[in-house]
Amino acid sequence: MKSLLQLITLFIASIPICYGQTYPNRPINLVVPQAAAGTNDIVARLIAPALGEILKTSVIVENRPGAGGNIGTQSVGKGAKDGYTLLLTINSAQAINPALYKNPGFDPMNDFVFLSYIGSTPYVLVTPPNSPLKTMADVIAAAKKRPGELSYASAGNGTISHLLGAMINTSANVDMQHIPYKGVSPAINDVLGAQVPLAFASLPSALTYIRSGKLNAIAMSSPKRSPLAPEIPAIAETYPDCVGEVWVGLFAPTGISSDIIKALQSAMEKVLSQADVREKLVAQGLDLTPVPTSQLTTKLKDELIKWKKIVKDSGAHLD
Repeated sequence: MKSLLQLITLFIASIPICYGQTYPNRPINLVVPQAAAGTNDIVARLIAPALGEILKTSVIVENRPGAGGNIGTQSVGKGAKDGYTLLLTINSAQAINPALYKNPGFDPMNDFVFLSYIGSTPYVLVTPPNSPLKTMADVIAAAKKRPGELSYASAGNGTISHLLGAMINTSANVDMQHIPYKGVSPAINDVLGAQVPLAFASLPSALTYIRSGKLNAIAMSSPKRSPLAPEIPAIAETYPDCVGEVWVGLFAPTGISSDIIKALQSAMEKVLSQADVREKLVAQGLDLTPVPTSQLTTKLKDELIKWKKIVKDSGAHLD
């Protein structure tokens, strides 16, 4: 029979092993704070199976849209700090909303841990295929001819797709009218139905329609042409200041343990190193140039500064 001292020693020795095995021991919710069919929703559904396989649990994608991403973001930031509810979001919610809204309900720097940068992709200005607008020159000419009449759709007020139109208005001295939608999918649907002449949509959300000929791509918001679609000009070729890309990142609420942070970061590194996952993400138009973990905080700070100025210059604001 073991002595009491031996039993205590065995118990203490087993504690690290038990802790190492307790996370995760149930499904993880991956909250997407925008509607389905947007960039981060597409990315979430591509990486969730691989992340679940590595962590040996189910990773469930949950859309919690509303208020430009604020509702879903708030719910994660103010939720349990146990690593079972994570946020997969885009920079328009995490870096633009704090400048756009008087009270977004969260602090991107203090309420979240930036776990992993996944990738970036440009927006593309699209029209129906039978539209007379085929080039940026056509768009600007039409906007100048009919001031205040030419409209463009976006995924919502304050999104990058909204602000890109505002940036073109400033750079080209035109007055295109903004029509906000509740997500990119209904915006694209109305362009497909010729209810609105133009829309800014992220490349992943529009690429299938462009490839099938259901949408015509006029120009991209990247600094230069995308190798995925080199035939589509960059808006910056005509208006160098009109650059704005969406990037996707994984966040956790501040307060989760350092062990869980390390486990999640290690798992994401493995996910993003898998050839099949990378192939699927690249096929959707993502640039997977990595951002080291040590630089994530700096990247978010830089984005907050950049978009604060753009929001101020555009005059956009929401209560």
